[in-house]
Amino acid sequence: MPRRAAHGSLSLHIDMPSTRKPVKTNKRSPKRVQTTRVAAARKPVDHPFELRKSPIQGTGAFATRRIRKGTRIIEYTGERISNDEADKRYDDTKMKRHHTFLFSLDDGTCIDAAVNGNEARYINHSCDPNCQAVIVRKHIYIEAVRTIQPGEELCYDYAYERTGDSDEATERMYVCRCGAPNCRGTILAPKKRKRKRKAGSAK
Repeated sequence: MPRRAAHGSLSLHIDMPSTRKPVKTNKRSPKRVQTTRVAAARKPVDHPFELRKSPIQGTGAFATRRIRKGTRIIEYTGERISNDEADKRYDDTKMKRHHTFLFSLDDGTCIDAAVNGNEARYINHSCDPNCQAVIVRKHIYIEAVRTIQPGEELCYDYAYERTGDSDEATERMYVCRCGAPNCRGTILAPKKRKRKRKAGSAK
């Protein structure tokens, strides 16, 4: 099951969207003793975008004010699960159209934003993105790669992982309709180009 992959100068090395370090076992910590102290209410987060219908697909995120290049816009949150669990939850062979919120974090873990996720899951893909996803200390963030004007839709390149058995049917499953002049027609990562041998290098 392909998943989104982070990239960019701050990202860790990842094999592109579907699989990734061993999941640490969680030891139960002692339960807290109940107290009468009331926790302070959290202030609502003021994101520089709003959610509304997108011409690319479904719901999208649109800038409500000018966002400067390099701005860390939002963290991509959700339930952290193993790749095996992700494959159990979502089966491409049973889908007419691919639609998940899986994002690779490392070699053995991914984030499923369909469970406890935030607004970041609505940021659409584009082959000509104005944002990028980066991994910093086991957290995924969406950052602006250029200055974004109010009203622009926020997008980043999902670069879904290609497996060895990718074919035309796979390309259709992961079709892209971003409409960018340089659209490659798929949300899968660009195919790796084979290096040409220099003349006279072959023995």
